[in-house]
Amino acid sequence: MELKNILFINYGGIGDEILFLPAIASVKKEFPNSKITLALEPRSKSIKNLTTLIDEIITVDIKAKGILKYINILKFILSTINKKFDCVISSGKSPFVAIILFLTGIKEKVGYCSKTDFLLTKKVPLNENQYAAKMYHNLVEPLVKTEYNDPTIEIPQDIKLNYELENEKYIAIHPGVSKMSISKNIIKCPKLPFWEGLIKGLLNKNKKVVLLGTKDDQELIEKILENSYIKNHPNFINYYNKTKNIIEMALIMKNADFVICVDSAPLHVAVCVKANIFAIFAPTNETKLVPKSPNVTVIKNNISCRPCLWHKRKSNCKTSDCLNVDYNIILDKIN
Repeated sequence: MELKNILFINYGGIGDEILFLPAIASVKKEFPNSKITLALEPRSKSIKNLTTLIDEIITVDIKAKGILKYINILKFILSTINKKFDCVISSGKSPFVAIILFLTGIKEKVGYCSKTDFLLTKKVPLNENQYAAKMYHNLVEPLVKTEYNDPTIEIPQDIKLNYELENEKYIAIHPGVSKMSISKNIIKCPKLPFWEGLIKGLLNKNKKVVLLGTKDDQELIEKILENSYIKNHPNFINYYNKTKNIIEMALIMKNADFVICVDSAPLHVAVCVKANIFAIFAPTNETKLVPKSPNVTVIKNNISCRPCLWHKRKSNCKTSDCLNVDYNIILDKIN
């Protein structure tokens, strides 16, 4: 079988798209002359800046409210007809996925097993009890011989570190999560005292600290910067909202001695550049979101009720005791 024009569909945040890259990479390796198109949500279109695997993107606003969501899906289905795809590969466990793939009229249709999987040409069992990147890679295994590899991103050689970080040893900290998560009461980030204590502790160890973040992190970072000891310390560098794009953030993470972050898109970026990571997990399941790697150290509050998010609940519980993580665990591991 020769595939020349392949459509991938994967809706979610930028972290989900990063986790989807190994599947795309394996297909591209198997069919090097193929054109790869990825359909995704508008908020995640910057994934194209992180890889050369994707030739074209199609944005579909599936989070639109009311009937507009279904209008957007219909427009997407109609748009696929003229593009003459010979294969479509889609994530998503909803029975509607197979229906949508069937309506595109694309000959080769690959998706997860569901009540409507008789509409697919290749159906793949969904195993959610594994690293998500491997779960996505399962989708393409009926098509390729290539073995799974952890996600990677490509940093162009012309992207350079700012002069103040060149040849420096530093620890990069990204403390925030997306506003969308917070709006849904999906809280994965420890509160202000954790970050103040951690940054102060690192500065007291004579470590240079680079604070990363975007507008989504504004509220937390402004509170951190209210601490005059941190803000005015000569070893503290505030990079909040100063990186022009996700590639610049990736380069800072790649060159850091350590990266400290929570379960968020920057964590997946740090994994891609093989940074030494302290990954803070609260209600979510680390076994599904980070690879087993000597580069990744998971920091968590070992209480019996975690992880609970997604398989037991769709938002945090009232107490969220899992957020009570001790920053000294990290300080003790950094000499």
